[in-house]
Amino acid sequence: MNAQILHADHLLTMDADNTVIAQGAVLIDQNGLIGATGTAAQLSAQHPGVPVRRLANRLLMPGLVNTHAHSGLLRGTAEGLPVWEWLQQHIDPMHRVLNAEEAEIASRLCYAEALLSGTTTIVDMWRYMDGSARAASDLGIRAVLVPYVAEHPDHNYFETLDTNEALIERWHGRAEGRIQVWVGLEHMFYATPQAWRRCAEMSRRHQVGFHTHSNESRFDVEETQRRHGMRPIQALEEFGLLDAHHVMLAHCVWPSEEEMDILAARRIGVAHNPVSNMKLASGAAPVEAMLARGIAVGLGTDGEKENNNLDMFEEMKTASLLAKLSRLDAAALDAWSVCRMATIGGARALGLDKTTGSIEAGKSADLIALRTDTPRMTPLIGGADGNLHHNLVHAVQGGDVDMTMVAGRIVVENGQLLSGDLAHAIAQVNRAVPPLFERRAEWLRLNGTIDALHA
Repeated sequence: MNAQILHADHLLTMDADNTVIAQGAVLIDQNGLIGATGTAAQLSAQHPGVPVRRLANRLLMPGLVNTHAHSGLLRGTAEGLPVWEWLQQHIDPMHRVLNAEEAEIASRLCYAEALLSGTTTIVDMWRYMDGSARAASDLGIRAVLVPYVAEHPDHNYFETLDTNEALIERWHGRAEGRIQVWVGLEHMFYATPQAWRRCAEMSRRHQVGFHTHSNESRFDVEETQRRHGMRPIQALEEFGLLDAHHVMLAHCVWPSEEEMDILAARRIGVAHNPVSNMKLASGAAPVEAMLARGIAVGLGTDGEKENNNLDMFEEMKTASLLAKLSRLDAAALDAWSVCRMATIGGARALGLDKTTGSIEAGKSADLIALRTDTPRMTPLIGGADGNLHHNLVHAVQGGDVDMTMVAGRIVVENGQLLSGDLAHAIAQVNRAVPPLFERRAEWLRLNGTIDALHA
C-alpha cells in the first residue's frame, strides 16, 4: 500500500491526554502503520509528496476493541432466561449439534457486523475456529480467537485443549499478525483439575493469552463456593489458572474486594459486558472500583444471542447508564472513561496496547471515521471543554460509521463492506439456521435438558 494522509474535521487520538485535534490528520505509511499525527497543515507541510485524503464532515478516532464476543446463529431465539438456565436450554444443546460449516458462516456475519459498526479488534470465543480464522483473514479484522474449550465428561461436545493447541500452531500470528489465538476455557466448571493446569502451561509455553468467564452471576459465586469453598477469582488463582502468560476474564460482575485486589496485583484484564449482564439479569459489575485499582477494563458485546447485536457504541452508552443507575449517581463512569474502555483500555486488557487502541505514531492504523453531519452528532463542539466525547458515548450508533480501516487497509467505505459480500453472508446464515434448529430440537426431544452443573 502507498503512504497517505487522512484529514478529518476532528481527530480523537485517545492518547494519555485524550487529545482532540481540530482539522486533524494522520500519516499512514506504506506498512499500514501510523507515522505521525497533527493538524492537516502540519503534516502536509512536513510530507509534501504524500497524497492527502479529505474526510469532510467526519471524525477520525481509533477503531473500537470488543474484548468479549461469541460468533453465533441464535439472535433473537434464546430469550427470557437467567444465564445458567439459558445455557442449558438453548446454548449447550446448540453446541452439541453445531458443525464446522455453520460455525464459519456465523463468524463471517459477526465479523462483518463488527467492522460495519466500527470494531477493528474482536475477541471471539467460538467453535471450529479454523473457519473463524479464515473469516478474519478475508474480512480484514484484527481477531483474538479463543476456542470454547471444555475438558470434562459432562461437556464433551465443545473444543478440547488438543484442538485449541492445534489452532495456535496453525493460526497464531497469521494474516500479517492480525490473528492471535489464545487458550480458552468456557468456564472452570467445564474442566478437570488436570485441564486447569494444562491451560496455564499451554499459555506460557506458546506465549499466548488465556480467557474464560468468571463471576458472571450470583449462581457462579454460590456454586464455586459450594464446590471449592472459595469465590471464583480466588479459585482461579488457587488452581493456577491465573499463572498463564496473560489473562483476561469476561464479566466479573460479582467480585469481592479481595478478588479485585487479586485482579490488580496479577494485572488481569477484564471484559465488561453491560448489555449482556442486563439482559440475562446477571447484575452490574463494579467497573469504577476496578478502574480505581488500575485494572484494565475493556468493553465487550458478548454474543449476538445475549445482546442482540455487536454495536460497541450501544455498549458504550449502556455501560455509562448502567453505572449511573446502579450507583444512583449521575456522575458515575464519565464519558472519557467509557471512551477509553472502548479503545485503549480494551487494548490494554488484551495486552495489545502497543499495537492498537489509540492513534499514535508506531501503532497499527486501526481507525474509523464517523459522520458528523447527523442529528445525533449535532451540535458538535470540539476542544477540551466540548461535547465530542459525550456525543460519542450517548448519541452515536454503529450505523454512523462511514469508514473502517485495519492495519492501513480500508475494509468499510461509505458504510459499505468492501472486504466481503454481506448479502451472501446473510443468505448463508438464513439457509443454515433451520436445519441447525431442527437438529437441536431433535437432540432435546431425545435427551431433554441436562443440568450437568449440579450432577
